[in-house]
Amino acid sequence: MANTVNGSATEEMNQPLILPESSAPAEIPQKGSGGDDEKLTRRVWIESKKLWHVAGPSIFSRIASFSMNVVTTAFAGHIGDLELAAISIANTVIVGFNFGLLLGMASALETLCGQAFGAKQLHMLGVYMQRSWIVLFLCCFILLPFYVFATPLLKLIGESDDVAELSGVVAVWLIPLHFSFAFTFPLQRFLQSQLRTAVIAWVSLVAFVVNLFLSWLLVYVVDLGLAGLAIALNLSWWVLVFGQLAYVVFGGCPDTWSGFSWQAFSGLWEFVKLSAASGVMLCLENWYYRILVIMTGDLKNAEIAVDALSVCMTINGWEMMIPLAFFAATGVRVANELGAGNGKAAKFAMKVSVGTSTFIGLIFFVLILVLHDEISLLFTSSSDVIKEIDKLSWLLAVTILLNSVQPVLSGVAVGSGWQAWVAYINLGCYYLVGLPIGIVLGWVLDTGVGGIWAGMIFGGTALQTLILAIIIARCNWEKEAAKAVMHVEKWSEGGAKAET
Repeated sequence: MANTVNGSATEEMNQPLILPESSAPAEIPQKGSGGDDEKLTRRVWIESKKLWHVAGPSIFSRIASFSMNVVTTAFAGHIGDLELAAISIANTVIVGFNFGLLLGMASALETLCGQAFGAKQLHMLGVYMQRSWIVLFLCCFILLPFYVFATPLLKLIGESDDVAELSGVVAVWLIPLHFSFAFTFPLQRFLQSQLRTAVIAWVSLVAFVVNLFLSWLLVYVVDLGLAGLAIALNLSWWVLVFGQLAYVVFGGCPDTWSGFSWQAFSGLWEFVKLSAASGVMLCLENWYYRILVIMTGDLKNAEIAVDALSVCMTINGWEMMIPLAFFAATGVRVANELGAGNGKAAKFAMKVSVGTSTFIGLIFFVLILVLHDEISLLFTSSSDVIKEIDKLSWLLAVTILLNSVQPVLSGVAVGSGWQAWVAYINLGCYYLVGLPIGIVLGWVLDTGVGGIWAGMIFGGTALQTLILAIIIARCNWEKEAAKAVMHVEKWSEGGAKAET
């Protein structure tokens, strides 16, 4: 694998995938001759190749990584309903709460590294990644109480005693997984921003195979139950960390990694502010779905409701890896083009990405509606849970369709450095509009988990998508490109002063 990446592909990977100024795509022609249509088709084809260069391996790596959680959930579901509820709550609420914040904080690198790579300030990428390691590692310690005190926290928010007790035990077992996020998320964004996505895909495949084998071995052969699943998940995520780190340290990125540097400790406060804005932007959305699972804990037949919703969220999260890959690809493409001063090219990249992801979302929307009575069989054999999942399948389909657009628009925001604005939008849409609507439909009108979910989706996600679309449609891309160039110069000068 290393030979392949470092061989014939090295020269190509070291260059930003941007069009020359003379051939950068202009506005899409609204009317014109057949020649204009041919030009547009060629531009879409060229941009699609660049987009899939990042999105293809990212889809594979994200699905492989998320599938480790799917494997864990599936094994737990065949151990028992309580075990399924416990692992689902621990993964969805406790780990998911911290996952969203750390992933969002790491997305600051998509702005910084992406724009720096487009501007050919290659030396700064390694420094940015090390700063992200420092910030996220310290943040992991701050978030530890969520794991240590998971049981009382879950009881406080209304989970039943038996589910809360077992979920709290599982959460403590997953602390090593928590710390792996501080390193693997920055590594992935460091590699993505310079278009070295193949290595992420290969390492993710290895980690998934390790997880699948260890889960089978520790559950069915060694008979460790949920403890075995936690051990398998921890080790698999650290395979991701050490695999990517080995590639970077041992010569995989000669132009962007020059070793560990004291320069990483300079400018930390500015980096913390951007990371915090990125973290809030993404975690507000991520937590929204965790709250949905928590709210079902107070319904009648809570264990069945939690199991059914957890399976739906697992399926949604599994498919979500595709639009999240386009989120990353869009962020890279937009950041690269803005960093290089190509505003029109950034706008065109955004349009192609949104169109492609939406088309894929429509395909999965139809599949969920067609397979509504079969999608649950992979996760559970409980007839009650299967019936409940069948009732929720139409909401799952709508959620998947909306989520095929929204992450791509968020990717545009990340590539442009708008994280703080999007954080305010997320707060308003999800928590001031969507959540109250979900509460009214679920409890006041007594429509149960379906009402809670429908209210939160249509009141929150749909509204957020509409607002982001309006903002992006009104964006002055040439102005954004000029701002990105100034931003790269500012951060590079700061790093150079620190090094001096």
